[in-house]
Amino acid sequence: MVEEKVGDVLTLDDRAWEQVVQATGGAAAPCYQCGVCTASCPWGLVKQEPISVRKLIHSAQLGVDGWGDALWLCTTCGLCEERCPRGVPITDVIRSLRGVSWRQRQEPAELRTLLWGVYWDSNPWGRPPSQRNQWASDLDLPRFSAEDEVLYYVGCTASYDRRMQKIARSLVTLFREAGVRFGTLGDDEPCCGESVASVGNREYAQEIIDRNAKLFENEGVATVVTTSPHCFEMFARRYPNLSGRFKPLHYTQYLSQLISQGRLSFDHELPMRVTYHDPCYLGRHSGVYDEPRRILEAIPGIELVEMDHNRAEALCCGGGGGRMWTETAAGERFADLRAIEAAETKAEALVTACSFCISCLDDSLKTSGMEMPVFDVSEVAVMALSAKPAEAEPVGAPV
Repeated sequence: MVEEKVGDVLTLDDRAWEQVVQATGGAAAPCYQCGVCTASCPWGLVKQEPISVRKLIHSAQLGVDGWGDALWLCTTCGLCEERCPRGVPITDVIRSLRGVSWRQRQEPAELRTLLWGVYWDSNPWGRPPSQRNQWASDLDLPRFSAEDEVLYYVGCTASYDRRMQKIARSLVTLFREAGVRFGTLGDDEPCCGESVASVGNREYAQEIIDRNAKLFENEGVATVVTTSPHCFEMFARRYPNLSGRFKPLHYTQYLSQLISQGRLSFDHELPMRVTYHDPCYLGRHSGVYDEPRRILEAIPGIELVEMDHNRAEALCCGGGGGRMWTETAAGERFADLRAIEAAETKAEALVTACSFCISCLDDSLKTSGMEMPVFDVSEVAVMALSAKPAEAEPVGAPV
């Protein structure tokens, strides 16, 4: 994108500058290069040379390339954005710069495979659409109808990954316990497009959004409850409200409502000391901090202890921003640091509310030799219904 470089002087390519400014919508303009973003980036905790977020933002201001690998290392955790004194939407700028790289055919090869998987199979895991509802083959789940209270949107990961299928099954148990009229779209459920949006292919993500929004409108969907915070954030921030009634909720928000309404309660004591990890896309990106904790606190016997970094200051697990589909070198995984923080609380279990977080944290705990199970909030709630603590199952690749 640089037109000419003589010594230390750059002559900028006006056309390239216009392309970057158009892609980012000028969002980088308020940045005054204070460096808070670079100092906040968790990559600085695991790499000798941290990502210079400031340099990426300045490149966006000038229309200069040289982003390199740093552009694709970003997990879009939002900690830099949380602390930015100028309110620059840094994660959106990062995604926009990735979009420019896609148009220039400079994207990582493994991310092309991700996109082709979504294109052909409507999921990023490369699994057949005909197997999307296989996890529920013995549950007799009804097909969603407009008369239902909610559409339960299972999502790609909870549909295909054996470990995460336990979360989906737990939520079905809780919905039925509360007497919720709900349904799913079964094998017709589409990918929400978050994996595509997170790696910056805005044009294809928009195609998915437009197609799905019309599907939801035709199906008569009003309230949609998601398993994943990533799907929830996608629906809440990026989908149009065509019907005027479209209301996305993460399942922790919905379960908290059911508890407040007296429709879901826990009568048996579950003695367990737990610590809760705030997923980036549920916490910093969506502002949902209290609801998961309210669910845990509604269970008799649960003792909730906080890690040093919690809520808006929580450390990222490392799985967002497309990083679930790229390799992270040993010793450079944020989840390793988070596992240590969790162990320091002396909790019996680490609890969270995101499939990506479970996968990353469970892997780090196991490779570090720490004997601490990782549960989803919904799994702990189901344990409380019978007051019989369950054994954590290993997290595996989709099968």
